[in-house]
Amino acid sequence: MTTHDPSPDALQAPWRMPYLESVDDAKPPYASAGTGSFLLDYWRESAADERNHVIARTQNGLILLNAFPYAAGHLLVALGDARPTLLDYDSAQRRSLWELADVAMAIMLRALRPQGVNVGFNQGRAAGAGVPQHLHLHLVPRWGGDVNFMSTIGHIRVLPASLDRMAERYRAAWVEMNGVEGWLRTQGVQL
Repeated sequence: MTTHDPSPDALQAPWRMPYLESVDDAKPPYASAGTGSFLLDYWRESAADERNHVIARTQNGLILLNAFPYAAGHLLVALGDARPTLLDYDSAQRRSLWELADVAMAIMLRALRPQGVNVGFNQGRAAGAGVPQHLHLHLVPRWGGDVNFMSTIGHIRVLPASLDRMAERYRAAWVEMNGVEGWLRTQGVQL
């Protein structure tokens, strides 16, 4: 008769510690020391794009990796102008946001070739927004079995790649797409 060892195997996910340490803090875990929105801070700190895992920027916004991803390769899309709700942006800004989402989707599909993608906003703290003062779009690549029994039984997500490795893959895809300006123009995106 074999016995089952109840001790779990270790999963290495060192990028999760800042989040775990901030869960009980009075301020939200995604708040920054600067403006209160890490997205706005990153928008203003273009020299730190590599450190901040920013994949691409346009004149209106940026695409970056989520530092606390739901799944490996989870991207965020945000305009440089911080507003709390979608309807706080005018129609031209909303169009820019969706065009940037198109670019993020193209980069994701090229870099990761996921079997599916979840796309959505968490508008307001009650909806799960970590930075409710700066609306941003989530793109989460999905594969069959990516969130399986580990989430259900172990209450843990398995992320098979580090943020740095994901950023490398996304940046390589972005570079491959450059003539991105030409490619984007064929898609109707104005940079």
